[in-house]
Amino acid sequence: EVQLVESGGGLVQAGGSLRLSCAASGISFDDYAIAWFRQAPGKEREGLSCTADGSTNYADSVKGRFTVASDNAKKAVYLQMNSLKPGDTAVYYCAADFVCIANYSVQLPDYWGQGTKVTVAS
Repeated sequence: EVQLVESGGGLVQAGGSLRLSCAASGISFDDYAIAWFRQAPGKEREGLSCTADGSTNYADSVKGRFTVASDNAKKAVYLQMNSLKPGDTAVYYCAADFVCIANYSVQLPDYWGQGTKVTVAS
């Protein structure tokens, strides 16, 4: 059974940082693309990053501010978020699929976690 469990969300002031964690079980990072996406209240899902074949792509909205790291031995993936803005407020999800999804507003990944809420106060 595949499980993805996110943690690390919370309340942070604008300009601050948070690190989200995703603990994975039941999958091999070698076989799946691992991604982060988010959904803000009243908005569509937005893909943030996708790591596949050793490289990570980022959405323009987070490029230069967010960084993905992974620990294959722990089967953990991290999303380091710096220079946070109120517009980053959302529920953040870790996801796994065989390929990187191009548009999260129309497609969900094969697996995703329960999400962790991030609130950025102005």
